[in-house]
Order: sequence, then C-alpha cells, then structure tokens
Amino acid sequence: MQSITKKIIWILIALLGAFAFSLIALHREESINSVWFITAAVCIYLIAYRFYAAWIAAKVLVIDENKETPAVALNNNRDFIPTNKWIVFGHHFAAIAGPGPLIGPTLAAQFGYLPGTIWILIGGVVGGAVQDMTILFFSVRRNGKSLGQMAKEELGKLAGFASLIGTFVIMIVLIAVLGLVVVNAMKHSPWATSTVAATIPIAILIGFYMRFIRPGRVLEASLIGVGLLLLAVYFGGVIDKSETMRSYFDHGGIFLAWSIIIYGFAAAVLPVWMLLAPRDYLSTFVKLGTVIFLAIAIAILQPEIKMPAVTSFIDGTGPIFGGKLFPFVFITIACGAISGFHALISSGTTPKLIDNEKYIPMIGYGGMLLESFVAVMAMVAACVLEPGVFFAINSPVGMVGQDAAQAIQTINSWGYSVSLEDMNRLASEVGESSLFARTGGAPSLAVGMASIFADAFGRHLLAMWYHFAIMFEAVFILTTLDAGTRVGRFMLQDMLGNVHPALGKTSSMSSTVITSAIVVACWGYFLYIGVIDPNGGVNILWPLFGIANQMLAAIALSVGTGILIKSGKFKFAWVTALPLAWLVIITTTSAYQKIFSDDVRVGFLAAAKNMTEKMSMNLLDDRTISIYNQLILNLKIDTAITIFLVVILWIVILDVIRIAFFTNARSLKVS
Repeated sequence: MQSITKKIIWILIALLGAFAFSLIALHREESINSVWFITAAVCIYLIAYRFYAAWIAAKVLVIDENKETPAVALNNNRDFIPTNKWIVFGHHFAAIAGPGPLIGPTLAAQFGYLPGTIWILIGGVVGGAVQDMTILFFSVRRNGKSLGQMAKEELGKLAGFASLIGTFVIMIVLIAVLGLVVVNAMKHSPWATSTVAATIPIAILIGFYMRFIRPGRVLEASLIGVGLLLLAVYFGGVIDKSETMRSYFDHGGIFLAWSIIIYGFAAAVLPVWMLLAPRDYLSTFVKLGTVIFLAIAIAILQPEIKMPAVTSFIDGTGPIFGGKLFPFVFITIACGAISGFHALISSGTTPKLIDNEKYIPMIGYGGMLLESFVAVMAMVAACVLEPGVFFAINSPVGMVGQDAAQAIQTINSWGYSVSLEDMNRLASEVGESSLFARTGGAPSLAVGMASIFADAFGRHLLAMWYHFAIMFEAVFILTTLDAGTRVGRFMLQDMLGNVHPALGKTSSMSSTVITSAIVVACWGYFLYIGVIDPNGGVNILWPLFGIANQMLAAIALSVGTGILIKSGKFKFAWVTALPLAWLVIITTTSAYQKIFSDDVRVGFLAAAKNMTEKMSMNLLDDRTISIYNQLILNLKIDTAITIFLVVILWIVILDVIRIAFFTNARSLKVS
C-alpha cells in the first residue's frame, strides 16, 4: 500500500511539473504568473534527483559508502579535512553558485524569459548536475586530484597536457569576470561597498569561533554570523547617510579592483578553516535564506512576468550584448544550466572535505539543482521589472545614447515604455544617485529582488532590500572568487610540481605564496581591462567567460566520458557524452563567431578594426586614444585565447573518440 501511495505521489508531481512547464513554453499573452516558474522547477528537480541521480549513483558510478575518502586517508588539517556533510554542502554550493546563476539569466532576459528558462531547467538536470556529480566521484576515487591531473592521467599525453594548460587559462578568465561583476555592483556605492567589506572580518571571526572558542557548535556560530551579516546591511545604510563615513567607502572601479585582488590573494593563502570554509558556510545561509524568502514572496504575491516570452533581440541586435539567440543564450547562461567552473570545485576543494561517498549525490547533483533553482529565481526577478526599466539599467551608454534623455528616447523607440521621472524616482527609492547604464546585471537583479521583497514585506524598506540584494549577490560572487583562486593555486602547483617538485607541495607555505601570487596576478590583469572598458566590460568579457566556461565543461565531460569508457562502462558513456556533444556544438559555433564575425558587437577582430579606424580619423582625445589602444590589445588577446581554447577542446575531443574507438574495438575482439 505504501509503495502504491509513493508511486501515485510521484506521478502527480510529474503531471504537475509537465503542466507548469508546458504553460511556460506555450504561453504567448501579455504576461504570465511567476508561480508557474517555481512549480515547474521544483517538480522537475524532485523527479531528476529521485530517479536520474539515484540511477547514476547506483548503476553508473557504483558509489561505495564503506570506501575510505581522501579527506580521511590524507587528513593534514589544512586542505584535506573530514568535514560535516552540511558544511561540505554549504561550501560546495557557495563555491559553485557565483555570478553565473544570478547574472547569466539576467543578461539573457534580453531574449525574453522563455529561451533562458528552458535552457536552465533542461541543461541543469541533464548536463550540469551530471557533470558535477561524476567529476566529484572520480576525483574522490583518485585522492582528490584536480580536473587537469585527471585529464593528464586518463587521456593521452597530448590531450592530458592540453587539458591541464587549458583548464588553468579558463580558470583565470572565469575569476576575472567574477571580480568585474562585484566591482560594477559596488562602484560609487558606499552602502554596498561597506556591507560587502564587513563580510570578510565576520567570516574570520566565525572561523575562529568554530575552531577555538566553541568547536562543533555549527548552528550556534551560524546564527551569530548571519545576525552579524544582517547588521552589516543595516549599518551600511547608516554609513551611506553619514557625509563623513560615506567618503571612506565611495570608490571607483580601479580601487575596488585592487581591493578584490588583495582579498583573492589572502583567501588563497590563509588556511581553509580561517576564511574560506566559514565564509562559504555563512554565505550558504544567506543564499538559501534569500532564495527561500524570494520563492515565498513570489508564491504570496504571484507577480506577473512583464518581459515577453521572446523579444525582437533574438536576431542579435540586443543592447546588452551582441549575438543571436543561438548560440549565445547557451553561452550567456552557464552556471544554472551547466558550468565548467563547477568541475574545478568538484575536483578541487570539495573532494578533499567529503568524509563518505554516500554524500556525493546530495552534494554534487543536489548542489547543482539548487543552483539551477537560483537561476530560475534570477530570471523571475529580472523579468518582473518593466522591460523599459530593465533595458535602461542594463544598456551601456554607447548603445542607447550619451545621457539619460537619449537613453529614454532610444528605449521607447523599441516599444518599451519608460520615463526619466520613473528612473529617477526608482533610483531615489533604492538609495542610489542613478540607475542608468549600471551594466553587469547585478544592479537590475537587485532592483527586481528588492521590488518583490518590498511588495511582500514593506515598500518603505526598498533601499534596505536593494542593498541586501547587492550584498547577497556580492557574497555569492566573492565566495566563488576565493574558492576559485585556491583551486587555481592547486592547479598551478600540480603543473609546476612536474617541473620542480618543491613547488608542487600544497603543504609548503613558500609554494602556496608564490603560486597564489601568480594566479592572482593573471586574473587581476583581465579584471583591470574589464574595469577600464568604456562599455562596462560586459560585452568584451562575458562572452569570453561563457565560451571558456562551457569549453571547460566540455573538457570535464570528456574526462568523465573517457573514464567511463576505460572502466568498461561503454554502455553508460551516453550519460556524459550527450551533454558533451551539445557543448561542443555551441562552443565551437560561438567561438567561430567571436573570432570571424563582421559585427563589431560580436567579433573581437571586427571591434578592434573599428577602433583602429576611429583612431585614424584623429578625432579622439588623448585619454580616449589611450583606452582604445588598451582595448585593441585586449581584443587581440581575447581572440588568441579563444583560438587556443578551441584547439585545446578539439584535441581533447579527438582523444576521447580515439579512446572510445580502440576500447570498443578491443572489447569486440575479446568477445
């Protein structure tokens, strides 16, 4: 009887999910209730975790809860530490859930709500969660080795070396974009800057509290930490209203970039218990709490989605970034659907902390589903805004005009109504001087989230909710940045250890300092070029971020497919090979367009040529010429990196095909 009841429940969940999903996909009227987005997502995730993840864990991976993990076997109290499953889940989720699930859907909303939502739901279940769980499992079974090291050992020498180098280069690009989003969110916003800055000493305090003052009191420490974070948001408002205090936190992009660079170095060098783990754990409470409250608020208010299902900008003329719906919606939304960065965490810090294999589905597959849900919430928060307001916030100055009046005129000409009075009133309500051209996605997402919270819990607190949302976004991003920097350090130590063994020792402080400095210097350069970009850095760096991220996912799935084939599980290789094939198509296509497109808003070389022609007219001032020279160099570097990544990807793909062919040929010969 109990079994029949369970079957009925799961059938009802499946039917509800199918109904909600079909309603989203087929609806073409003026608006649609946002509740259906939550319903479809929750139902799809529940079914995927209960059946697909369980089948992969039992039949494909064959998880063994009695097998010793590297956290137990190699415990050094620094990087390898057996850790409570919930703390590991918190760390993992906080590390993977960076800007992608927040910013990607927000930017992709320029195509309408439908394309991005479909990609988030299907991509997350079939691709992203599968990648995260399989790579985590394979790393645990190989003493916590990095993705690059596994590629080197499991694939051919050329493919392994290419993966090792390519993964590191991709990592640098990813971290730089994380920093850029934070800078754009905090630039000349004392409230946001002071709040985000306060999260660092709070995390350190909680780290010492849990290690020395009250060991094992995880819940107690968490409550204290979350309370302090909320106080930080409140006192950020106090600082913003103080003429004396606000000057200490009112900074431009360059200063903030240097601050983030210094923070990244410190996070990579300090012991994981001091800053990384407590910050991630606290961040998880903030993230989960915010997402849950956002879902509750949406369920209560049932706000209408005001963005059309599909906009006219699918043709590539969008103001936020250039490029057509295919392939760029699949590039713009990486985290939340499938993200190569996750593989670095799944083969970086997380496998060194997990104390039992039975938690791998919960942490790997479940963590990704939760991030995918965050992406759905971000899409909803962006699309409940009036489209005119959305485009006014996210469109760079160069695309809509040099001042607010021109921007208003341009956006109205697209058929999206917005007025100068509306934008000024909204800016005043959220405590900002202006919301025009606040590119990067973070400010518009914060406005959307704040509007939902304010309507549910108090409109008079809109400014507080807005800066809470900014803190929420920044915490998301910085936890990924610090974990990513540490993972980058692990990767560099792995590579340098092959040349000079002393540099490969993760326990060596000198090696840690040297390699951390190199990693930070590399991504710091790309952060700098994004900050000085007159278009806000989004159009120049986010597509590169997306391409690099999805290529990394393709490399990770290639490694997973290769391991499955070599392990005699050829019949199960489709589990990783299916999303791999799709990623190869979209990354190769997008890379080709970014290199060879004649559209200056798409092609790197076309944009560089356009700037060169403008300088030849001798109509620009010296400052603009200096910036253009830097941007031309950056575009050429972007081109070189893109070509390099495409070559790396196809070396890896061809090697996996070789492994599959010869392994299958041998099995047929034996039979």
